[in-house]
Amino acid sequence: MAVLLVLVLANVAARYLFRTGFLGQEELAIWLHLALIALAIPLAYRGPLSMRFDVLRRWLPASFATTFDVAADAVSVTAGLALVNGALSSISAIGGVSPTLGLPEWIRFSFFVTGGVLLLAMLCCDRVLTGRIGGLFVSLVIAGLLYGSSKIATVDSDWPPSLFMALIAGVGLLVSAPLAHAFLAAACFAPLFGGVLPEPALVSSAINGMSRFLLLSIPFFLLAGALLTVSGTAERLVTFAASLVGHRKGGLAQTVLLTSVIFSGASGSSVANAAFGASTFQPQLVKNGYPPAQAGAIIAASSVLDNVIPPSIAFLLLAAATNLSVGSLLTGGFFAGGLMALCLAIAISLSVKAGPPMQKASTRQRWSAARSAIPAFGLGIIVVAGIRFGIVTPTEAAALAAGFTLLLSFAARSASSRIWSCFRQSALEAGAIGLLIGSAAPFAFLLAVDGVAASLTDIVHSLGSSPVLVLLMANLVLLVAGLVLDIGAAILLLGPILVPAAAAAGLDPIHFGVILVVNLMIHGLTPPLGMLIYVVSGVTSVPASQLFRAVLPYLAALLVSVFLLCLGTLLF
Repeated sequence: MAVLLVLVLANVAARYLFRTGFLGQEELAIWLHLALIALAIPLAYRGPLSMRFDVLRRWLPASFATTFDVAADAVSVTAGLALVNGALSSISAIGGVSPTLGLPEWIRFSFFVTGGVLLLAMLCCDRVLTGRIGGLFVSLVIAGLLYGSSKIATVDSDWPPSLFMALIAGVGLLVSAPLAHAFLAAACFAPLFGGVLPEPALVSSAINGMSRFLLLSIPFFLLAGALLTVSGTAERLVTFAASLVGHRKGGLAQTVLLTSVIFSGASGSSVANAAFGASTFQPQLVKNGYPPAQAGAIIAASSVLDNVIPPSIAFLLLAAATNLSVGSLLTGGFFAGGLMALCLAIAISLSVKAGPPMQKASTRQRWSAARSAIPAFGLGIIVVAGIRFGIVTPTEAAALAAGFTLLLSFAARSASSRIWSCFRQSALEAGAIGLLIGSAAPFAFLLAVDGVAASLTDIVHSLGSSPVLVLLMANLVLLVAGLVLDIGAAILLLGPILVPAAAAAGLDPIHFGVILVVNLMIHGLTPPLGMLIYVVSGVTSVPASQLFRAVLPYLAALLVSVFLLCLGTLLF
């Protein structure tokens, strides 16, 4: 992570200070990013980064826990075997060298041999150390039998292979396997049902999906958000927000919302903001009379804004998947985020009954708070203005943001251990997101081969290419998909299909892309996945079931914002 940051910043400095650059810098950065993802694979298979769907496990009696663990481990072992064997097969078949680096191309694939081996080793060590050797043995046997059968058997069916892939991935999710592992395991069974994606091609497709320079902006934005908190700048943002809206009805809740709006311009990660808000605001909200569930719901709902207001990782994923303009999407995110914040502010004003308003800040206090928050505003200017005016690429803007917050951390005399922890955690989060992007690539390939995009286009034409009907259909698809798919996976899988269909119906693809991201981001609050709800629940210890009920007024407000965005798209 640190080497990546230095490499990209050095190239920016060389270009603007010396009017030169480093040959092969972009490709080297991509290779280092692939290595980061591969090394994060074994470290991200536990905890929130694994993105497990464990609602069914929670509903069933505790006696089923062992069965779920065995099944989930079998899925992870299958994914590890697919990575190792597929990458080894690719290494034996691939040739040539990188034209700019002069290094053999097989090195890229060797990263994932290492990642797969380390995943299997980590899983086995964990189960042995926790005394679950019997369950581990059963998982290995099941995975070996299933993996072996996928190489020698065939199933004749008129159904498209991508449908079987989706069903197998669904089973993996139901047994609480990590989301990316469920995708990889399902993809390795595609040839069993007639899929044109042998294992070497599966791994090659996954690696190619991760090999984009644009995706390097994700770890840098995550690092910038983490360092913003360590440097104390995030606390100054909270003080500034409180000085503006703390005196209004539900003042502390409005402060949470405004802090999320401001902090969105720095972190770009809804999960990061949810964790920050849950640890920072939840105790204060409860102390001021807010019910714990309502306090957590306000924090979770406000965190949705972080992946809409720039910089937004969700828009970066959509741009990578559809080749839409990053700058235009980020500009659209500003307007969409403002509308969502307004709807949430009204919902908070109507629903909050607890706690007296905070004391109104004087003009002098507001100016003082604004001056202390200037570094955070500078971060937003670096990112948005740099990208929008073409001064730097999105990846370079993200690296500058990370470098800027690193300097703020040094200026604040932050402990080196805390800064190192930010680098490590951001790298793990980026690795988990990168693996998800790679694991979704085979799905997207099979969806294209099976003609799913063409089928949706046919549906568009059957509707008479009516923008209203197409927009309605797309929102219904997104609402359903968001219930069962991770937000990042849904963007990567549905973006390349729905954006062209919307454009064919005469809708502005940028406007539709903004609606797509907003629609899917709302599902961070909906069961069964509801990632933001689970993050807040994990930090505050408020049961997720209570948070899902308490968030309903704010969910309704966000749905109203989607309706208004759709109306604006049709009118303008």
